[in-house]
Amino acid sequence: WELTEILQEDFCGPTLDSRLKWKSPPQRWELDTDNSCLRIWCDSPTDYWQRTHYGFRADNGHLLYLPVRGDALLQTRLRLMPQHQYDQAGIMIWISPSCWIKTSVEFEPEGDNQLGAVVTNSGYSDWSTQPVDRVHVEFWFRIELIGRDVIVQSSLDGQHWTQLRVAFLLERSFSESVCCGLYACSPKNAGFCVEFDHLQIAPKC
Repeated sequence: WELTEILQEDFCGPTLDSRLKWKSPPQRWELDTDNSCLRIWCDSPTDYWQRTHYGFRADNGHLLYLPVRGDALLQTRLRLMPQHQYDQAGIMIWISPSCWIKTSVEFEPEGDNQLGAVVTNSGYSDWSTQPVDRVHVEFWFRIELIGRDVIVQSSLDGQHWTQLRVAFLLERSFSESVCCGLYACSPKNAGFCVEFDHLQIAPKC
């Protein structure tokens, strides 16, 4: 795509872009200007999930977002340093506690990690996954938001992309902004660290 950027945050300055906001900010985070990254240490228990299968409800993950109206594409690259089962990080579009989508890599101490997307509509979450070898610690994610539709993709190199999900967000309103950005969670225990090297949010034409 050739894009006119809404936001290009490369985390190379001493402060975040003033338009970015936190939902459930972590107690500890920093901008590493030497390595041009945002580093987050996740609090616990933090997660985004609603009801399905597990029964619990959580809406307190760390989300750094830009309020966006209209169609958009958001993209990031992250480096994962997990410690506990279900440690996860990626990107997210959040509308309300009952309607959102997140795409991420989730840590499993035994076996492969899980790469996938969670779509939540009407207060119920729906998780699609695929295994990814735990040797991989760097991931690219992007979501296209087109009306109420979303297209989710991931990459291991930023060049070759794989579609993870096509979904629909029931509560999307065209008169109100949605929260688009980076997220990270530690459902079980604190200490998980993740680095993001950019956040790009651009119009989808």
